[in-house]
Amino acid sequence: MSTTFQLDTSTSRANPTPAPMKRLTVPAIRSRKQDGQTAEPIVMLTAYTARQAQLLDPHCDLLLVGDSLGQVIYGLPSSLPVTLDMMANHGAAVVRGSYHAVVLVDLPFGTYEASPEQAFASSSRLLKETGCAGVKLEGGEEMAATVSFLTRRGIPVMGHVGLTPQAVNVLGGYNARGRSEAEAAKIVSDARALAEAGAFAIVVEGVVEPIAVAVTEAVPCPVIGIGGSARCDGQVLVTEDMLGMFERVPRFVKRYEAIAEVISGAAERYAGEVRARTFPGIEQTYQPR
Repeated sequence: MSTTFQLDTSTSRANPTPAPMKRLTVPAIRSRKQDGQTAEPIVMLTAYTARQAQLLDPHCDLLLVGDSLGQVIYGLPSSLPVTLDMMANHGAAVVRGSYHAVVLVDLPFGTYEASPEQAFASSSRLLKETGCAGVKLEGGEEMAATVSFLTRRGIPVMGHVGLTPQAVNVLGGYNARGRSEAEAAKIVSDARALAEAGAFAIVVEGVVEPIAVAVTEAVPCPVIGIGGSARCDGQVLVTEDMLGMFERVPRFVKRYEAIAEVISGAAERYAGEVRARTFPGIEQTYQPR
């Protein structure tokens, strides 16, 4: 058995705990696609905290510490201001809270694009400080040399094509990609370049469905869809989106729960009891013996 850190929910403390199973590996994820087919689709969600990871881990093959934490956790307008420090801190928390899923951490904007050497410095820091299994980066053919550089030096890489949020200023927004023949062809070409460079899996985001299917069929490694197609080799969503933490629901998101309403309702009841002086009650106070 391996040992990980699990949250003791009675104390809210993370303690070393024997893991009930061996953690999945990058090669295991890569091997799920054989001869162009993935019999069991790959399940991936984002996670940013140890407790969140603990709850998601038994159900997921991959946990992604996404740079979407900029908006979800920090209330930033985009992922562009996210720093390597943020990713390292949250990545370490997610690794401590999980024992089963492969944990990947996004390389934030500005920490890998300048050169393969810059990407290696950023990636190696994340692997050392978090214990994660690999990194994810955005970009297609222009990042192929970097993907090759990293994988040949022992750093597993997940690629990301289609709608790439870090390039939102160039793309002009978050609209679906691949509507023109030229753009569609480039997305498929980008995916091929990343796969040939050694990416063990590729996220395809926000593309018209035929392009998501074309990408899935074009590369030998698993393709994880988000706003893609059910015919991709797996799916990923931002957990807070699928749990209903925000009012806006992107087209590609299915809301599986309305957690924001649950939290707001609980806070409302608490506030009412505090103002009515009915909390704390006898059960929540220490009485003389």
